[in-house]
Amino acid sequence: MATVKSKVPLARWLALSMLLGLPLLLVLGLAVVRAALTWREALLIGLPAFAVHLAFAYWHSRTVRRALERAEGILSHEPRPPSSWDAWTMLGELDATVERLRRHLLSEKGQVALQSTTADAILSALPDPLLVLDQGRRVTRANHAARRLFGNEMVGQDLSLALRHPAALEAVDAVLAGQEALIAVDFTLPTAEGRSFSLRVAALPVVGKAAPDATHKDMAAVLALHDITALQKAERMRADFVANASHELRTPLASLVGFIETLLGPARDDEPARIRFLGIMRDQAARMARLINDLLSLSQIEMREHDRPRDAVALAPLLRDLAEGLQPQASAKSVTLRLELDEAAPPALGARDELSQVFQNLIDNAVKYGRNGSQVTVALRRHDELGLEVSITDQGEGIPKQHLPRLTERFYRVDSARSRELGGTGLGLAIVKHIVSRHRGRLVIESEVGIGSVFSIRLPFVR
Repeated sequence: MATVKSKVPLARWLALSMLLGLPLLLVLGLAVVRAALTWREALLIGLPAFAVHLAFAYWHSRTVRRALERAEGILSHEPRPPSSWDAWTMLGELDATVERLRRHLLSEKGQVALQSTTADAILSALPDPLLVLDQGRRVTRANHAARRLFGNEMVGQDLSLALRHPAALEAVDAVLAGQEALIAVDFTLPTAEGRSFSLRVAALPVVGKAAPDATHKDMAAVLALHDITALQKAERMRADFVANASHELRTPLASLVGFIETLLGPARDDEPARIRFLGIMRDQAARMARLINDLLSLSQIEMREHDRPRDAVALAPLLRDLAEGLQPQASAKSVTLRLELDEAAPPALGARDELSQVFQNLIDNAVKYGRNGSQVTVALRRHDELGLEVSITDQGEGIPKQHLPRLTERFYRVDSARSRELGGTGLGLAIVKHIVSRHRGRLVIESEVGIGSVFSIRLPFVR
């Protein structure tokens, strides 16, 4: 906006000078009429006084004019009302301008309040914790996510009282010192959960200081934290999965290669050794086939995990058929399969093939890991008004409590050697967990060392 020079209107200046000099003129005129002063004496007194009035009127007019120009600079976007002389002075115009300025400031105040309310609403709606710090590293604002993470009492306190990680504090200090405008750092909080965050610290100029003119003493900072705990866990699981899958495949492959080299070499003409080696090779090939089938099955289930099945599945006949199919394995270990089925239970909401895979896996595990001559109980009952419960109880060695939370992880085994010996791939319970999740059900595992384990599946039923 162009600067306008302050020009004093001649008419207003003279009018103000006359108004200021009128009382003195009346006094001098009265003194002359009453012969208290001569005309010469009156002129000698009046002329200097009138010159002072002129100077004062000029200064007054110029000052008021400058004030009006400054106000006009603020109110340049508003229409200017007609000028009011108010007895040939600029006081009327100044009054009108002040009133316009008052309305403008009220409007600006309302807009600032609206913007502040909008900013608070946006910050509160952000899912990630966000903090605003002043130059002294004190927290001046925190959104709901930050308050949930660090507590409400953090506002007004030094950041170090809530966030004690050295790398995070060093990043904040560097930004407040003006060394960097933006710093990103990853760190893990020293808590029992070990939550990991990606922290971004950005410089924030203090209000009233333009960015080019701001110094580090005029800088504040804004902190944004993003929880990457789940991301890091998924990355570790992916790396573990690749390593475990490679290991599970490498072992039987190495065994097959070794036996093939032996059969092509020293045992070429050894008939008994060839028959024994071919049997071992068949078992190793079957192990690889089971592992690949389980990996494919797990992948397919994960792809459909968010697609809830809607079929009605009668669980009592399904469990009875599975028990009959596993009777040979049970008989080989002298294990008794006991069925406690509620024939009046409503059908479950699900996919028959997948539920069959779940229950067959659990019953087969109960038989394999149960003691010889023990009993495996398969029970179906109505759990509550919302669902059914199928429980498989064995009388095996039991599982220590520290292993229970990780049983459904891929390739996790309590006893790796025994699991491989019994033909397990380490993926069975992972498959069970994902199928139950797809059915919007729940898997509950209870175990006591020396007594046995109970695997319970809770599923919704058809209404």
